[in-house]
Amino acid sequence: MSDQEQEEVIAFLSRAASYGAPDGRVERIDTHGSLVFLHGARAYKLKRAVAYAALDYRRLDSRELACRAELRLNRRTAPDLYLEVRSINRGPDGALRFDGAGPVLDWVVVMRRFPQAALFDNLAVAGHLTDALVDRLGAEIARFHAGAELTPQFGGPEAVRLVIEENHRELCRYPELLDPAAVNALHRAALAALEAQAAELDRRRREGRVRRCHGDLRLANVCLLDGQPTPFDGIEFSDRLSCIDVLHDLAFLLLDLQHHGLDALATRLLQSYLAHAGEPEDCRPLPLFLSLRAATRSFTLACSAGRQRDPALSADKARQARALLERAAACLRGDGLP
Repeated sequence: MSDQEQEEVIAFLSRAASYGAPDGRVERIDTHGSLVFLHGARAYKLKRAVAYAALDYRRLDSRELACRAELRLNRRTAPDLYLEVRSINRGPDGALRFDGAGPVLDWVVVMRRFPQAALFDNLAVAGHLTDALVDRLGAEIARFHAGAELTPQFGGPEAVRLVIEENHRELCRYPELLDPAAVNALHRAALAALEAQAAELDRRRREGRVRRCHGDLRLANVCLLDGQPTPFDGIEFSDRLSCIDVLHDLAFLLLDLQHHGLDALATRLLQSYLAHAGEPEDCRPLPLFLSLRAATRSFTLACSAGRQRDPALSADKARQARALLERAAACLRGDGLP
């Protein structure tokens, strides 16, 4: 598929008439690997024809497979949110339409639309996250993890080592924002923690604590749908990133809550998760997993800071990146754990 053809698909999805409502409005949200078009009560998610380290969507068949995997995997936590996969075809007259008889140009995942205010990161900023919501979220994640596919071929100490090295490599790319001495100290501390816990991590892998999880379980990927905390937008493009220790999956949410200054809610989420887990959970690896998540968020925000045109927004993201680098080190020292 040519770049021009995907641009044609993007133009089609940008027009209200494509959805049978010529006077309607279409909103667009751009993400790292997708474009989301919002119209009426639906959201239409198109995979970008791009390639990154962990994904390659340049081929039409790879985008179809990714759409179908996204639908299947995310229905585990959000069956009422993920509706179907639809094709975009070129008809005999050359015009594009959904589910037509002509050649397929692209594929989209169709979802129910929800207000952005329903995202848990926005609820956190607005001060609307409650004990009850966090309790229900902990129970939902425990339910999801208990039923998730066992994947012992992934995880364990070698998988954690890969994350440590990837984090270090990425953190080193921003010496103007992130103190190289602090980055190197974190690397040494993370490797030391891994060595101390390698046997425990491997035991957890062998005993079924590595599963096909969500993979990107941040507050931004949880919404309040019909009154129920609903994780969505799990990773479908990389087994390495999604087939992880269940505590590694949970750690992203705990970190996010702490980063918002909601330490009490982070503690409550962990308590709810442990209370609803299908079996007793040993939390000794949690500080290492929290540190890994903080380091990942640090370099992501450092990268984002360099892309901002607004100097104030760039400075804020740089500040957060530095704070998360320090939190990554603090987690390994045992400071501020839930």
